[in-house]
Amino acid sequence: MMSGPEQRFDVVGADAIADILASSRAEVVSLVREAYLAHHAGRTINPDSYFLRFPDRPSARIIALPARLQDGQDVAGIKWISSFPENHGRGLARASAVVVLNDMATGFPYACLEGSHISAARTAASAVLAAELLHGGKRARTVAIVGAGPIAATHVDYLLETGWDVGGFRLADLVAERAEAFRDRLRARGQQAETAATVEQAVRGADLVLFATTAPRPYLDDPALFTAEQTVLHVSLRDLGVPVILSGQNVVDDVEHCLKAQTSVHLAEQQTGGRGFIAGTIADLLTGRVRPDAGRVRLFSPFGLGVLDLAVARFIHSRAVDEGRGIAIPGFFAAP
Repeated sequence: MMSGPEQRFDVVGADAIADILASSRAEVVSLVREAYLAHHAGRTINPDSYFLRFPDRPSARIIALPARLQDGQDVAGIKWISSFPENHGRGLARASAVVVLNDMATGFPYACLEGSHISAARTAASAVLAAELLHGGKRARTVAIVGAGPIAATHVDYLLETGWDVGGFRLADLVAERAEAFRDRLRARGQQAETAATVEQAVRGADLVLFATTAPRPYLDDPALFTAEQTVLHVSLRDLGVPVILSGQNVVDDVEHCLKAQTSVHLAEQQTGGRGFIAGTIADLLTGRVRPDAGRVRLFSPFGLGVLDLAVARFIHSRAVDEGRGIAIPGFFAAP
């Protein structure tokens, strides 16, 4: 990054980002951990996410996540991420995104990075960090995965490549062919994997449960489906009914952020009129203020913080520039 009249602006594309992330998963988990602690310590600015919705396309949305992270390297920026589920029928990815980084000395943006890989990586890193904290280690006899898309695939990568010992996977998806393809990819990696006919069949008896769907509203209401032996990574936020939420130990990434936008925990707040069912945040787990409750199912619901995107994007930009994989755009800014 340059200061003065010749401000540098870099573009980092998906291929470079994917390569850097593939060799840095443990480091990304560490970056996410430190960003949570910075947020807990008040060294961040993380406003509400802004949802741009479309009356003529009710399933689609574009979300803006602005943030600032002050952890020794002061940076601001924004992730602009779209979700268009109908893209599946077009042969395109559901989600697409960019992350823009701003220099806090000048305010100038200095990099634009493809954001879908970054978003998936920070989400998966957050979830596996929470899983280790809530589950008491990195071992699961069975991992149930509900929603067999790219987000779930990234979570599996992070589980398997950050030291988790997984006995096998059980997969469920509304489109059976997606679950079967996911199963086959896992088997090709030497993993035990099977599909389940229903979500309930996938969840029962699993130690670790990942929800990575695009569900717009809860569809699982029976608390008896879950047991005290289970840790649930409720990444998609809207799968679990209020009775399930109220039956478990609930941990979120940020209380104010997660209790909005009709997430399952937001619905629980509306129904109960309070927030007492929230045990705390992932930072509370990291600092020891909250401990896992072995007597009931543990539920992690992460709304997703923009500061995590900044932490990962800043790391990737620095690595890409060092490796000559950032494309500098000369003359991008107007002359002073």
